[in-house]
Amino acid sequence: MANFHTSRLPVVLLTALAATTLPNALAAQAAAKPGEVPAAMALIKEADLKRDLYAMAGDAMRGREAGTPDEMRASIWVAEQLRAIGVKPIGDDGSYFQWFNMVRTRVSTVSTRASLGTNALEIWKDFIPLGGSSADVAGTVVWVANSADTTIDVRGKVVATPIVAPNPASIRTTTNSADVRYTQAAISATQARFARRGAAGLILVADATSDAAFDGLAILRGRGTYDVDRAARRFATQPTRAELPVPARQAGTPAFLVRGSLATTLQGGPSIDVQVRLERFETPSVNIVGVIRGTDPKLRDEYVLFSSHQDHDGVRYQIDGDSVWAGADDNGTVSVALLASARAFAKQPGKRSVLFVYHGAEERGLLGSRYHAAHPVVPLEKIVTVLNGDMIGRNHPDSASLLGIQPPHRNSSDLVKMAVRANELTGKFKLDSIWDRPTHPEGWYFRSDHVPYARLNVPAVMYSTNLHDDYHTPRDKPERINYPKLTRMSQWMYLTGWFVANAPTRPGIDPGFKLER
Repeated sequence: MANFHTSRLPVVLLTALAATTLPNALAAQAAAKPGEVPAAMALIKEADLKRDLYAMAGDAMRGREAGTPDEMRASIWVAEQLRAIGVKPIGDDGSYFQWFNMVRTRVSTVSTRASLGTNALEIWKDFIPLGGSSADVAGTVVWVANSADTTIDVRGKVVATPIVAPNPASIRTTTNSADVRYTQAAISATQARFARRGAAGLILVADATSDAAFDGLAILRGRGTYDVDRAARRFATQPTRAELPVPARQAGTPAFLVRGSLATTLQGGPSIDVQVRLERFETPSVNIVGVIRGTDPKLRDEYVLFSSHQDHDGVRYQIDGDSVWAGADDNGTVSVALLASARAFAKQPGKRSVLFVYHGAEERGLLGSRYHAAHPVVPLEKIVTVLNGDMIGRNHPDSASLLGIQPPHRNSSDLVKMAVRANELTGKFKLDSIWDRPTHPEGWYFRSDHVPYARLNVPAVMYSTNLHDDYHTPRDKPERINYPKLTRMSQWMYLTGWFVANAPTRPGIDPGFKLER
């Protein structure tokens, strides 16, 4: 599940008892009609899901970070599972792979230099640039002991100030470690106090908590940003790379976080000289694509697309002695659920064909899905539905979310009805609709691989069991997954796809649908 590249409000933690549900008419249970549930659904087995997840999200896969050999290793493993099941390749040159290049922009360790007085500072060890552009900052440091003091004229000056402890309500409750979450909120709070005051540069001095987070934050910031050329948009206002100017200098006030041990030196008003330079390069990532052909001569050239992403966060900084951010729930659970659905469809194909797409580099900004939506392996107009899942193995055993089920995110009432009916016959989950609201602080709908397709008017929904405290940490391991729940979620996704694959007419787009954020 991808993060936004902006700060977010704390996650709203929900339980089944507190969830806002769909109308009772939609949630009513009903018995299956004869032939409504295919016999092949019995092939979706808890033991298979558990075996596959321990393989895919075990420490040997090293967190499957996009653009690394670890993502390649996991991708080859997935392709081999599809081959063994009987899913046919439909990628580049008759393979299971659709290749694309991630464009990575990061601060150059080689070309960035800094000095404080007569002493050189080492990037990522002594200081962390907090912007994403080149910057030049030089001058005599002005110490501002209280950043709330607006009587001090800082215009055109290089300011050093202690970092401000953030409002606890502004600190996220999930992702990364508690000290990193605190530091990210503290950086925003301190920068806000100097917004529009005209400082030439801003040096934030770490307190004890942000000092403890320093190495972890350096690893996160050092990765830079990622994009992909010739791709569909994630947001309506998202510019393409060709539309972006090459940044010569950082917009706004260049800012840096430094170790707390430098406070005494900075109070003495030393000279400082910082030159931040960027580097750009391309590195490969990959979508894994396979197909099971449908049985109906008229419908088999239409496709139901099952969607997951095989990447996660890789090897990062240690939390509780563990540095492998394995991503069992995110998104190993859906990845193995697709394998289970493939076994069922291979045994009992539907009338329409079924595409299985594992999108690469989702964690870097939905890059694989943005690329495939722009360059689909079958004509886009032939993709009748995208069934995407992200994190389907945790939290209360009887609650789940289906995103794209209510306006403005709902683009196909036909598809929603099929998904709700499939839930009645499989998981029987209490559907939490709060996470699908445009006002939800996590912006959950826009953070997974269905979005580029929905924006192109392909009927789409997303299955999730939502955030938990292990999200984007090394604690997201296979042993923490609720496997009975994962089995029911897998059956739910599969049966929805079965309904779409065999419906007389494809799901329609709701009149006037327009996805905005």
